[in-house]
Amino acid sequence: EGQITQGGSQHFADRVSSVTASLVERLKTAGVYALGKTHTVEFAMGGWGTNQHLGTPVNPWDLDTHRAPGGSSSGSGVAVAAGLAPWAIGTDTGGSVRLPSAWCGLTGLKTTVGRVSTYGVIPLSPTLDTPGPMCHCVEDAAHLFTLLQGPDDKDPRTKIVPPADVLTTLDDGVTGLNLAILADCELDSVEPAVRSAYESSIACLEAQGARIAEAQLPVRFEDMVENTMQIIAAEGYSFYGELIDDPRVTLDDDVRPRLGPGRHILAKDYLLALRERETIKERFAKIFQDFDALLTPTTAMTAPVVDDIDQTSTPAVFTRPANFLDACALALPNGFSPQGLPTSLQVMCGGYQEAMVLRIGQAYQRDTQWHLQRPAI
Repeated sequence: EGQITQGGSQHFADRVSSVTASLVERLKTAGVYALGKTHTVEFAMGGWGTNQHLGTPVNPWDLDTHRAPGGSSSGSGVAVAAGLAPWAIGTDTGGSVRLPSAWCGLTGLKTTVGRVSTYGVIPLSPTLDTPGPMCHCVEDAAHLFTLLQGPDDKDPRTKIVPPADVLTTLDDGVTGLNLAILADCELDSVEPAVRSAYESSIACLEAQGARIAEAQLPVRFEDMVENTMQIIAAEGYSFYGELIDDPRVTLDDDVRPRLGPGRHILAKDYLLALRERETIKERFAKIFQDFDALLTPTTAMTAPVVDDIDQTSTPAVFTRPANFLDACALALPNGFSPQGLPTSLQVMCGGYQEAMVLRIGQAYQRDTQWHLQRPAI
């Protein structure tokens, strides 16, 4: 309350917050100090992490070439990776915690809707918006999640389930767990370095006693990516449509066309999209019943050069489905490309299974040291 909060938009340069977000109040009560605010993609609408008017944070893993930091929580990822802060908070609507975590070599937790209050958070898609921690390691993420979660009278969804105890089982390991992996057809677009790191991560968890099997997905990831975007566009346009449609308003040229299609989505089609989502969630329920988690790459590529990005595309191929399915997910550093850029493993569990997703991540980090690496700055 009382501070400028721009939401990544030059249009909101003088926007003064009228409230303090509940998650900030919760952290302050626990004795946490806020060091500052970081950049985001305008309206949090974009996975590359670029911002045309306010500047794109520099990915610290390549100081010679301006590479994408990942978005939308771009500044949060860069601040932690560069050592400016020990950890940060991001928001994830389609991958906005996990994408910058992946490209900045961090551990990022996408929480289930209702775990962490969104009161006071600038919205994009309330159906999908989820705040979460971005850290160097799983243990930090577990402690931060414990501080952030819990009931909030200002967000009724936080009362759906009681808070989770994620610390008691954190070191229980993966022996006997059933972990699903993707079929080759889901991995066609994955760069060789990312694919190699993914396969090595699977082998690591299998060596620890996990049972690995290929998942027969009822719906392709790429289909869920499109379904997620329809919900985001409709809900995002409801908040920012007047700005999107006013050519006098200075907006990011890459963000305007992402939310613009929301003007053409009829109420009927939006409601059908939400019903289809529930149907697909029911079909995926068996996957999360048969398996303790689904393992995927977090991104198909390492951080691209900013000038080479096709802004009409998205890097959120593997991350958006977790939001669509109302699942929780964890991005984990799992290697480096020949160019020295971080790669990342995504562990996805059913909704409200944060204890399991963190347990698997902790087991992986006990056996690896990727999360201990830091960029040379």
